[in-house]
Amino acid sequence: MTILAPLNAPNTDGIDADSSLNVCIEDCYIESGDDLISVKSGWDQYGMKMARPSSNIIVRRVKGTTPTCSGVGIGSEMSGGVSNVLIEDLYVRDSAAGVRIKTDIGRGGYIVNITINNMRMERVKVPIRFSRGANDHPDEKWDPKALPKVRGIFISNVVSLESKRPPLLVGIEEAPFEDIHMKNISLFGLAPSMKWNCEFISGSSCSVFPAPCSQLLKNESTIQCPN
Repeated sequence: MTILAPLNAPNTDGIDADSSLNVCIEDCYIESGDDLISVKSGWDQYGMKMARPSSNIIVRRVKGTTPTCSGVGIGSEMSGGVSNVLIEDLYVRDSAAGVRIKTDIGRGGYIVNITINNMRMERVKVPIRFSRGANDHPDEKWDPKALPKVRGIFISNVVSLESKRPPLLVGIEEAPFEDIHMKNISLFGLAPSMKWNCEFISGSSCSVFPAPCSQLLKNESTIQCPN
């Protein structure tokens, strides 16, 4: 598919996999004012009540641009759960983010077992971004004790040219993002003074340039690095 939307038009996601099982999105070109591809599963207490997860989703050979959002976004409405997502052979240019995982307090749910492999970016502001959302909720009935679980994110074979900012990996203090593993990541164009911004995450890395934050430099990596 080819999907073209005005680049300044808000809420124009290319394709949304929402509360969906066994989805394959491939060989698409997308221009959008929002995420090119988005994976969701419901919003706060309503998503938890419906309990319809998004699982077994493949996104591959997708190309495009979005000046304000990401090539592939997971969340932030993920209260029914998101699991077993494979993203590979992604090309994103002139965009705000390459891949973004976002959630928030009140969401509940989970984002687990996400694999991102073979991604190329050009002139992308933040190549890899994990963060809280905009603290938005459908109404006042959301539960501040409903904490999301983010665990098991594997990212490998990534090249970003003319990067604008280093990766931003910010979890939630009460629910840190765990088992974040990165391998063969090269981000070019960053000033030497720019450092990864990491908070409330844990994981490991190997063959990553420039060097990632200390939270990803632990030795108990589950990924195999070349000698």
